[in-house]
Amino acid sequence: MARSIEMPNVIVHGSSPNQCEKKAREALRIAVATMLEQGRMPPVEVNKRSAQVNVRLTAEEKLLMAETAKREGFKGLSDFIRHLALAHTMRRSA
Repeated sequence: MARSIEMPNVIVHGSSPNQCEKKAREALRIAVATMLEQGRMPPVEVNKRSAQVNVRLTAEEKLLMAETAKREGFKGLSDFIRHLALAHTMRRSA
């Protein structure tokens, strides 16, 4: 499932993270076009990623994680790590 912070009523489902992202981008494009046609202004981006974290891995760890990320449909290793870390954080804080 994917949704946008700026447009929380736009929700999509997909069989992989990449499919969710593609569907979300298309749904958001349509939602913004509809708003503009109606003379309304779409919301502005609120959570642009600007912070960076560096993680040291062995070559084997990186390869294993990159293969898993690709197999599970993530765009890249960063998206995979972010997803796992945030999911773990959300479970712990619930």
